[in-house]
Amino acid sequence: MSGGVDSSAVAYLIKNEGYDALGATMLLHSSSTDGCVSSKDIEDAKEVATRLGIEHKVLDFSSDFDRYVINNFIESYENGSTPNPCIECNFHLKFDKLFEYGENNGYDYIATGHYAITEYSEKYGRVVLKKSRDLSKDQSYVLYRLSRDRLERVIFPLGNMEGKMQTRELASKIGLDVSSKKDSQDICFVPDGDYAKFIEDYTGKKYPEGDFVRYDGKILGRHKGIIRYTIGQRKGLGLALDHSMYVVDKDLEKNQVIIGDTIHLMKRELYARDVNLLAIDSLDSPMRVRAKIRYKQEEKDALAIMENGLLHVIFDEPQRAICKGQSVVLYDGDIVIGGGIIC
Repeated sequence: MSGGVDSSAVAYLIKNEGYDALGATMLLHSSSTDGCVSSKDIEDAKEVATRLGIEHKVLDFSSDFDRYVINNFIESYENGSTPNPCIECNFHLKFDKLFEYGENNGYDYIATGHYAITEYSEKYGRVVLKKSRDLSKDQSYVLYRLSRDRLERVIFPLGNMEGKMQTRELASKIGLDVSSKKDSQDICFVPDGDYAKFIEDYTGKKYPEGDFVRYDGKILGRHKGIIRYTIGQRKGLGLALDHSMYVVDKDLEKNQVIIGDTIHLMKRELYARDVNLLAIDSLDSPMRVRAKIRYKQEEKDALAIMENGLLHVIFDEPQRAICKGQSVVLYDGDIVIGGGIIC
């Protein structure tokens, strides 16, 4: 229970279905006064739990959050990648540490406010992860790293909601004060969005300036530290250019940010590591899939195959700004096949 409307509505629905439930609020980021769960969020979660007549606990996972999410976030940017901390948090905290706590304390399932669906598939002969009914709220992309055994013990009560408004209407109807509470931001531990400043403040490092270099080798100017730039970025470069250009690559060894045109961002193929397959046991032969390379993107037609422990995805059409560190997730219709971290 994060103290928001989604998890509060879930608590009501689970209680209403007759489950013996515990409302668990994870205390996460310890190095910021804002944090991922504020004291007000904890108060809101506790108030909802009390109102519903369920027990509430605050679980301090801050050291695990720093270890698995913050450190990965920083190391990824330092290594030229663009991480997705929500996927790491889901994998290591919500569906690992929280599951571990539940298993050690006699709980059989975890119910969350994610917009996704789990159900048995005749085609695949197992419980599968599917997109939510409201595709604009679908969060199956950030859940692909769930293990197959735990997937069967996760409940997503909001997956069949028509949308966030229906969730808010439910919370309001049952008198929950959080019904009008704002949604949380994407990177909860960087509330102002300045991730480079967060990294510098957290590490105490200053990342050196270097050259902006055009794709043909011409030096265009100076950048302010290589962690400040991501593949596909156009704004905030501080360059006087005669037409729009983008970050197309980064040379860590030379501390250079490579600038190019849209055509230089287009690629048909990628490889991914840390592969997790959900709907199938293996990918020994090429499989036609729909694949997406970022959260807010429609899936695209592609061919997927495992090669030497890596997932090789070949798109029918070139894709724009494939970023190392982001995840590629494979779909068969609305069913999640699996995915991996782009390398």
